[in-house]
Amino acid sequence: MIPQGFIQDLLARVDIVDVVGRHVELKKAGANHKGLCPFHGEKSPSFNVNSVRQTYHCFGCGVHGNAIGFLMEHTGANFVEAVEDLAQQVGMVVPQDERSPEQRERAKAEKQKQQSLTDVLARAAGYYKDQLRHSDRAIRYLKGRGLTGQIAARFGLGYAPEGWRSLASGFPSYDDPQLVESGLVITPEAEPGQDAKRYDRFRDRIMFPIRNVQGEVIGFGGRVLDKGEPKYLNSPETPVFVKGRELYGLFEGRQAIRQRGHVLVVEGYMDVVALAQHGIGNAVATLGTACTPDHVHKLFRHTESVVFSFDGDAAGRRAASRALEAALPHATETRTVRFLFLPPEHDPDSYVRELGAEAFERCIEQAVPLSRQLVAVAGEGCDLGTPEGRARMLKQARPLWNLLPDSLLRRQLLGELARQGQMPEAELQSLWLGESAPAASPADQAGHGPDSAGAPPKREWKPKGEWKPKGEWKGKGDWKSRRDAEPRPEGPRVLPATAADNATRLLLQHSELWETLPEEDRALLHELPGQHGELVHWLERHLTHHGASPWAVVQAGLAADGLGEPANRLARSFQELGIEESDPAGDLHRAVSDLRVNRPAALPSGTSATEDDRRRALEALARLRERHGVGR
Repeated sequence: MIPQGFIQDLLARVDIVDVVGRHVELKKAGANHKGLCPFHGEKSPSFNVNSVRQTYHCFGCGVHGNAIGFLMEHTGANFVEAVEDLAQQVGMVVPQDERSPEQRERAKAEKQKQQSLTDVLARAAGYYKDQLRHSDRAIRYLKGRGLTGQIAARFGLGYAPEGWRSLASGFPSYDDPQLVESGLVITPEAEPGQDAKRYDRFRDRIMFPIRNVQGEVIGFGGRVLDKGEPKYLNSPETPVFVKGRELYGLFEGRQAIRQRGHVLVVEGYMDVVALAQHGIGNAVATLGTACTPDHVHKLFRHTESVVFSFDGDAAGRRAASRALEAALPHATETRTVRFLFLPPEHDPDSYVRELGAEAFERCIEQAVPLSRQLVAVAGEGCDLGTPEGRARMLKQARPLWNLLPDSLLRRQLLGELARQGQMPEAELQSLWLGESAPAASPADQAGHGPDSAGAPPKREWKPKGEWKPKGEWKGKGDWKSRRDAEPRPEGPRVLPATAADNATRLLLQHSELWETLPEEDRALLHELPGQHGELVHWLERHLTHHGASPWAVVQAGLAADGLGEPANRLARSFQELGIEESDPAGDLHRAVSDLRVNRPAALPSGTSATEDDRRRALEALARLRERHGVGR
């Protein structure tokens, strides 16, 4: 805890006029300074900063506070971050009594290193911005997407030239190790006895600087101008850039978020910029990754209302499911979370350019509330007209409902799910919360409740006498018991593994391989029938919340969610075949290729698989065994 005496000394040393003046244009007005309020839109200044009392106050929207409060409100920093920022400005050291001198030195060195990296990235942003002014081709591309120079300047858009070492002209030393550490330059592994050849990570791309809430450049997103892969290329994770925590456009959109009362979360850089071009400046985008709980937590520091926007295709629906799971732990009755689905042929960029801002605003008004989205996700693939379908829906709903914090919203949703599942709410509450359901009335216990009118009384069955064994049974002739029989010959003791078995098992045991799959392969795996698809869906949800994990961790998580048995069965089947795994990534690629080429071969063994299906599965198994040198 930071001592209160230090806070008072800090506020006495800083000048709130200087602090606010770095973010707001202020003009002297008598004893005060005035400017346009950064927290709401206004044309005449009503935002006052008092240098005597060292406070700010807006007569328009009512916000007020001291220098620490201003930084927290305006930049989204937490209390400690705001105090450390102010202390650094006036040369004070924040007391950290609980840390050792070595820990404080390490923290100081780390902060200096981060500052140095953001300086390098800011210099690169300036270089790319200058290159854009000299590239007619890049300017034509942006104009073709409907962007003006004003919007390009607001977001600091730039252009990375085609050359392999263009950044050499923007920095005094191309061999500076910070160019590699900041993700701007790549140094591949060199052959023994040879020097590694450095080259620029971003080449012939429109550059989107990614800023943190303080406005510092921490990374880049680069988009190809023409056809090419990958269409978007992001900075790697660095000491200043973690994709799962940052949001593109949050720094530029803070004021619009406050004015509109909600934030709009989209999927791409160009979506954010295109919406801003059409007057919708409160949009942010995740950075090439699924929405995480850290993203949602950061958004709720700026607003109490979040609208997620997704494409209407299958990939958009899956992204919405991940966003739902990320939002549920933060959802309460005082916060609003909604989900907007555009037509499959549109993304926000194309929609607003073709149909205009008003049409897009109407879509936002019709966005689905979190409660309805939870019920929809839980009901995917379930026929609610049957008991089986309703039971499956409730099973799928429970892990989602468990993510909600204890609140009135959680209780309300329990009742809604009970109605959808045609189950008494008290009974569902008893099953999910471990709370006792209301006791049955004596009439119900006796079988005379309203549901048993006219029914004969139930009789309890009792055996007529005590059962006794008649002695041990013995076989005739040369028959031998199973335990005395000859050992079974070596070889497969399980049914041949299908391509779906192999792909699912490999992903569970090597979860880091999921990130190597293109989107179309992920979609194919999600569409697998039965427990294969259920395991794939579980794995993607696990990766969103916990990242790639060892098999033991995945195994424990599956067991906790009631999926341990099918996963362990896949693993046991593989072990009993006697295969030693040497190339899991290659095996996964081949298994997914088999799924794409021969979809029927993915069917599990059983009555639904034809002889032709089983033949193809056997051929796939033979190829797998041959690659690993396992005899028949």
